[in-house]
Amino acid sequence: MKDTVVVRINGPLDRVAELFADPSNNTSWMDDVERYEPLNGEQGMPGSTYRLIPRKGSMVFTATVVERKLPRELRLRLEASNVGVDVHATLSTLANGQTRLVSEEEFEFKGLAKLFSVFARPAIRKAHRQHMEAFKQFAERKLDIGSAAT
Repeated sequence: MKDTVVVRINGPLDRVAELFADPSNNTSWMDDVERYEPLNGEQGMPGSTYRLIPRKGSMVFTATVVERKLPRELRLRLEASNVGVDVHATLSTLANGQTRLVSEEEFEFKGLAKLFSVFARPAIRKAHRQHMEAFKQFAERKLDIGSAAT
């Protein structure tokens, strides 16, 4: 299953890309993630890994940064016991200092989860859209604070 979300963010490409690529920011915009745990490597760089611990439930994701070509592209691989997710984010500059973020997520269900994946699709799409909208709000707040301080 593949899902794509596109958001326009009021902020410059370089800063938006840095905020998105920094895994320590995930708990600031992913309301279903309680904490971020670095595992190995220089965090946010190719080959580095980290864990996302949920607020509810037991689906812990281990993330690997697969590719980082900032400010234009980022690829991650998320693994949990019953699902793998390939995340591909592309960013581009729009007029008026805006950034376009295209987030593509491709899900690979494992074991019994394959049987229930059809029923999970609406919830997965909804969560993806909520995450991207939350990132937009986080980035715009963060960039307003940064510009006010300088």
